[in-house]
Amino acid sequence: MTSPIDDLHTVRDYLRYASSQFAASPVFFGHGTDNVWDEAVYLVIRSLHLPVDNNAVFLDARLTRAERQLVYERIRRRIDERMPLAYLLGEAWFMGMPFHVDERVLVPRSPIAELIENGFQPWLGDKPVERILDLCTGSGCIGIGAASVFEDASVDLSDVSPEALAVAESNIDLHELRGRVRTVQSDVFSHIRGRYDIIVSNPPYVDAEDLGDMPEEFHHEPALGLAAGNDGLDIAHRIIAKAADHLTPGGLLVVEMGNSWVALDEAYPELPFIWLEFANGGDGVFALTEQDLREYQKNS
Repeated sequence: MTSPIDDLHTVRDYLRYASSQFAASPVFFGHGTDNVWDEAVYLVIRSLHLPVDNNAVFLDARLTRAERQLVYERIRRRIDERMPLAYLLGEAWFMGMPFHVDERVLVPRSPIAELIENGFQPWLGDKPVERILDLCTGSGCIGIGAASVFEDASVDLSDVSPEALAVAESNIDLHELRGRVRTVQSDVFSHIRGRYDIIVSNPPYVDAEDLGDMPEEFHHEPALGLAAGNDGLDIAHRIIAKAADHLTPGGLLVVEMGNSWVALDEAYPELPFIWLEFANGGDGVFALTEQDLREYQKNS
């Protein structure tokens, strides 16, 4: 009985084969790509440790049998197990930077990347940034991305999960940021000390109904990083209640809420949420100033 690897030999062969297989399958694209072709390119090219850009010179390169077997097995696992591509590769990209990922953390995909690249402007204004907290950090991609923009700031990566923090630690080392970036195990603010100029968070925010309806790919991700009660607001309530106590004067809170943003907006009619818009797509991210949070805290 022959295997497809007996007939497929070049990079180009496997790009075509992967594209055809994905197009004929029920796989869901939502962990870094949004179409058949990009998914095929990332799977084949990165499985071979080739550059994603400027790789046309390799298209007709022949693969060894071991390479063919590896690529073929990953194509099959992507389809048969509905495994997110980032977990198959052990890497994901955020702000153009590579990150180690596995099933201990969510796959990075936050629109907050665009906000970080823009230095949190115009919402931050001319406030100097010395300390940043990435709350519910997972892989550490948001905090490490912020450290790459604010080169003089110290950054704390906080998460309740020691397994997630182990992945974040590996990414601190990957980006050689051990001197400025550290991890803190904390259930939201329970073990956070001091104040920060920016608190940024992509916390669990999926409500019970959405969690049950998510495509199979999402069920490979840790439920701890997704589920947030019946209305998706369990963690958001805790962040809003205590954020002012951990922000410096003029500080900024930025939180992603995804589809639960409507429920949050309705739950806090007195809070002047700034719901951010992104040129590269994405929504459900709010910003609040330290002053707004103080006013809310004082009046509630």
